[in-house]
Amino acid sequence: MPIIKVEMWEGRTLEQKRELVEVLTKETARIAGCSMESIYIIIEDVKMENWGAGGKLCSDKYPNQ
Repeated sequence: MPIIKVEMWEGRTLEQKRELVEVLTKETARIAGCSMESIYIIIEDVKMENWGAGGKLCSDKYPNQ
């Protein structure tokens, strides 16, 4: 039972998340040789203020996103 966890900045639409889940599921099943029904995808939206890179909060590093 593959479990895929995706962490990304919040702001994607529901349609983008649907497509991501569909594509990740299909390709994982193809590559791993398992059924699509056995694959679980977890999407975690993270606020930029809760993500750091290069010693700075991403909300400070990328203020216009």
